[in-house]
Amino acid sequence: METKNCQKCKKDFSIETEDFNFYEKMKVSAPTWCPDCRLQRRLTFRNERALYKRPCELCGVDTISMYDPDKGIINYCGECWWSDKWNPEDYAQEYDFSKPFFTQFEELIKKVPHQNVSVSYKTLTNSNFTNMNHYLKSCYYLFNSDYDERCSYGEEVEHSTECIDVTMAETTQIAYESVNCVKSYQIYYSVDCESSHDIWFSKNLAGCSNCFGCVNLRGQQYCIFNEKYSREDYLKKLEEFDLGSHNRVEEIKKQAMDFWLKFPHKYMHGVQNLDSTGDYVDHSKYVSNSYITTEAEHCKYCMWLIVKNNKDCYDYTQFGENTEKIYESAVCGKNIYNVIGGNRVLDSRDVHYSIFAQNNCSDLFGCVGFLGKQYCILNKQYEKDEYFEMIEKIKQHMKDLPYVDKKGRTYSYGDFFPTEISTFDYNETSAQEFFPLVKEEALECGFSWKEPKEKNYKITIKPEDLPDNIKDVSDDITSQIIGCAHKGECREQCTTAFRIIESEFAFYKSQNLPLPRLCPNCRHYQRVLNRNPNKLYSRNCMCEQKNHLHGEEKCDVSFETSYSPDRPEIVYCEKCYHQEVY
Repeated sequence: METKNCQKCKKDFSIETEDFNFYEKMKVSAPTWCPDCRLQRRLTFRNERALYKRPCELCGVDTISMYDPDKGIINYCGECWWSDKWNPEDYAQEYDFSKPFFTQFEELIKKVPHQNVSVSYKTLTNSNFTNMNHYLKSCYYLFNSDYDERCSYGEEVEHSTECIDVTMAETTQIAYESVNCVKSYQIYYSVDCESSHDIWFSKNLAGCSNCFGCVNLRGQQYCIFNEKYSREDYLKKLEEFDLGSHNRVEEIKKQAMDFWLKFPHKYMHGVQNLDSTGDYVDHSKYVSNSYITTEAEHCKYCMWLIVKNNKDCYDYTQFGENTEKIYESAVCGKNIYNVIGGNRVLDSRDVHYSIFAQNNCSDLFGCVGFLGKQYCILNKQYEKDEYFEMIEKIKQHMKDLPYVDKKGRTYSYGDFFPTEISTFDYNETSAQEFFPLVKEEALECGFSWKEPKEKNYKITIKPEDLPDNIKDVSDDITSQIIGCAHKGECREQCTTAFRIIESEFAFYKSQNLPLPRLCPNCRHYQRVLNRNPNKLYSRNCMCEQKNHLHGEEKCDVSFETSYSPDRPEIVYCEKCYHQEVY
């Protein structure tokens, strides 16, 4: 093991023996940034929910784009970008050994057209106001989601229908304000539920139905705060809660969360794992410090690998599916191999430091916007032998003449792109969600910051003036501009105002749900407070039950958990948790 001091945060971090083995396999030097700062850097290249209206600069059609017009990025609609109306090779550059590689790559990024949003545009039907998706129908303001219909204001929603304001939903129908729910139906204000239906304000239920304010139940029905009721009494009690009232719902939320804290929580979310650490990890083996990862093997510092079969990957953020030997990459996946510094790389291999490389590309270095190309550097075509000769020279050049940012931090071969060359400002990106900063903090770190622009609308109704109960809301609410209760005074990408769209209002009316008081971005940020953070702490099991395997003594099992020691939850190891719940 070796201890290093992070270039950015100046904190020490460790590099283990298996880490050095991976870096040797990838033929890169060990990192000089700690894992958290490396993740933050990758996330500054991922803009999910800051969207702009601007025309396609080829055909002129209006688009929803993730690129602010002020950033100087050329914006093409999906149809034009994927067409043969332009050629990425027209923007080719000669490699200049007098300048750092990343300086030259930034020049290329600003010359080559970019697709307006990161979607498979032909698979979207009536779902234009979305990003990082494919196979959607009648969806709105939905992100990092696939195979959904009539879903809005969500993230990580898969194979689901009629879900609004949800995060991490899989094969779920009719859900609202819920997190990490799988194979469920009619589920509201709930967290970590599976194979359940008609659930309200509940946490960690499996195979349950008609439960309200419950926690840690298995195969139960007609329960309120874990107390069993008859069907008739349960339904009568449910009517008394007056769930169409915003004030009443807020009271019940607080009551339910206080109740949840009285029961043990398993140290991590995950099933069928071998020798793995992190959270929301499933069916994986030898995975370390990873978050929201499925079917991975020998992976470390990975996040959002929600599609199966990923092997030998480090510092890899979002996507997956049949991937191997991926390092310092983001928003990449589907049959990719040996990728370093990739961003939106699909169905390709042996691709380094490239953006939008898709459709069976191979042997690319520093390219932007290629489909099915090979042996290219800075979008210039080379002969095979010349390409490999140049690559060795460039790798050495990146070590001899590293990029130096305005804070004096260096970037060599193996490092991800410097945040300075990102096409987004810090507070537009996912970095703001996982590493929230105010403007002064961001500028001190050397990040750019998006100043709010003057809005061309006027708020017509304040959140405090909205009717408390959905039954008192008139149909003209869809024509109102509602002020967000946060008023832009938070770190949550607040839009300061929002509308209720017609399909959304119909959903609230049919499900007897009160109107929200926050804009969609603030609702997202508040909702994911119910998802554990991507940071691990060493802790011991808190179980003192005498009837468990550890007998009269307190359980002495230790583990890595995303529940920090200062949190109020009772945290158990897996064996104690199963003895308690099952």
